[in-house]
Amino acid sequence: MSVFVRIKLSLLRNGLRQSTGRTAAFVTSIVLAALVAAFQLLGLVLLRGNEYAEAVVVPLTALLALGWAVMPLFFADGDETLDPTRLAMLPLRPQRLVGAMLGASLVGIGPAFTCTLLLGAVVAVAHGPAAAVVALLALPLTLLTCVAFARAVATANVRLLTSRRGRDLAVLSGLLIAVGAQVVNLGLQKLSEPDGLSVLEPAAEVLRWVPPAAAVGAVRAVSDGEYALALAQFALSCAALAVTLWWWQRTLHRLMVSPDVSTLQAAEEPTGATRGTAVRGPLALLPEGRTGAVIVRTLRYAWRDPKTKVGWASSLGVGVLLPVVFAIQGNGSPYNACWAAGMLGIQMYNQFGQDHSGFWMVASTIASTRDAYVELRARMLAIALVAVPYVCAVSVLSALLLGAWDRLPEVLGLALGLLGVLLATGVCSSTYFAYSIPEEGTKNVAPGQGSLAYLSIFGGMLGGALACAPLLALTVWLHVSDAHGALWVVLPAGVLYGAGVCAVTLRVMAPRTAARLPEILAAVSRG
Repeated sequence: MSVFVRIKLSLLRNGLRQSTGRTAAFVTSIVLAALVAAFQLLGLVLLRGNEYAEAVVVPLTALLALGWAVMPLFFADGDETLDPTRLAMLPLRPQRLVGAMLGASLVGIGPAFTCTLLLGAVVAVAHGPAAAVVALLALPLTLLTCVAFARAVATANVRLLTSRRGRDLAVLSGLLIAVGAQVVNLGLQKLSEPDGLSVLEPAAEVLRWVPPAAAVGAVRAVSDGEYALALAQFALSCAALAVTLWWWQRTLHRLMVSPDVSTLQAAEEPTGATRGTAVRGPLALLPEGRTGAVIVRTLRYAWRDPKTKVGWASSLGVGVLLPVVFAIQGNGSPYNACWAAGMLGIQMYNQFGQDHSGFWMVASTIASTRDAYVELRARMLAIALVAVPYVCAVSVLSALLLGAWDRLPEVLGLALGLLGVLLATGVCSSTYFAYSIPEEGTKNVAPGQGSLAYLSIFGGMLGGALACAPLLALTVWLHVSDAHGALWVVLPAGVLYGAGVCAVTLRVMAPRTAARLPEILAAVSRG
C-alpha cells in the first residue's frame, strides 16, 4: 500500500510541475475546498444539541455516499493513476491490489473534504464517552465505504466508461448536475422555512439503516443509550464495507483475466437468433421507403450522436423540470406546459447541420421537389413521434400538480399548436440559415457562422411567436368574453392549426429546399 501511495504522490507532484497554470488551478481548488469544508464543519458543530441534528447528518452522509458512487460514472478520467487496466500486466493478486488502490484512493482533495464533513456529522450527534469512541470508529468506516464503493463502481464500469457510450454519459453529466442543482435548490428553500429541518425526519428514519449512513446513526443511538440498535447499525455498515471490498475484488479479477474486444480474433458469425432486420421494436412499424428510413435515421442520431443526444436530453429535461419547479415553488401555471412544446420544437432547427459531414449523402438522394418534401416531412414526423406524447404527458402532469383540470384542454391545444408552429418554422430556418456543427470539441457552431446560428434560432422563434398569434387571440377572446364553457374548442383548434401550418410550410418550402441544396451543403460542410 505504501508503494502505491508514494506513486500517487509522485505522479501528482510531477503533474503539477508541468505547468504553472495547472499548479495554480490545483492550489485554488484546495483553498476553495478547504473554505467550504471549514464552513460546513462549523455549521455541523453548531448543530450539536439540536433536536434535528440526526435528521440532518444522516441524509448528508447518505448524499455523500451517493456522490462517491455516481461521480466515477460522469468523471471517468478524473483519476487516471487508479485506472486498473494500467495495472493488468503487473504481478499483483487482486486481494493485494484492492488494499493498495484503496490506500492510494484516500490521497486527494475529495477524501479530505469528505473526512471533514464526516467529522462534523459525528461530532453533531456524539454525546458522552461511549458515543465518542463509536464516532472514532464510524468516521474511518464511513470514509472507507464511500471510497471503496466509488472504486468498485469505476472498476465494474471501466470498459463502458472508456467506450463511446461512456463518453456520451460524461457529456450528459452536465444536464444531470443542472437538474440536481434545481432539486437541491428546492430542498434548501423548504429547509429555510420555520421548522424546515423537520421535513428530513422521515428520510432520516429510513436512511439510518442504509450504509454507510447507518454508522452515523449508530453514534446517535449510543448517545441515547440504545446500544442494541447501535450494534445492529454498526454491524450493517461493517458488512456493507466487506461486501463492497469483495465485489471490488471480484470485478477487478474479472477485468484482469477476461478478454475484451481488442483480444478477440474475429467477430462471430451472426446466428439465426441474431439475424433479421436492422430495425426492431416499435420502429419496425414505420412505413417502408424513404419516410421510414429518414425517421429511423433521425431517431438514431438523437440516440447515438453525442451532441444531438445532449440537445434532446436537455430539451426533455428542461421541458418537464420548469413546470414542476414552478409548481413546487407556488408560482406555477398550467400554461408552463408550453415549455415542453417549445424545447422539443426547436429540435427541428438546423436539421441539416445535425447530420454533420454525412449530409452530402442525404443531399445526393434529393433529386426533385418530391424527394425534398418527403425528407422534410419525415424529419418532422420523427420529432413529432416523441414530442406529441411528451407534450401531452407534461400538460397532464402540470394540471395534476396545480389541480387545474378544467384548463387542460386549452393548455394542451396551445402547446400542440406551438409545437406545430415551431416544427414549421424549423423547416424554414433549416433551409435558409443552415450552419455547421463541429463534430469534435464542445462548440455547437463552426467559427464564422455565429450570425447564422442566431438568425436560425431567434429568427425562427420570433416567426413562431407571430404565427401563434391567431391561436392566442382565440384563447384570449374566449376568456375575455366569459365563454369559459367553450374553451375546450382550443384543443381541436390547436391540433388542426399546428398540423395545417406544418402542411402548408412543407408544400411551400420543399421546392426551395431542393433548389438551395448546394448552398445548404456548403454551409453545413464548413466545420
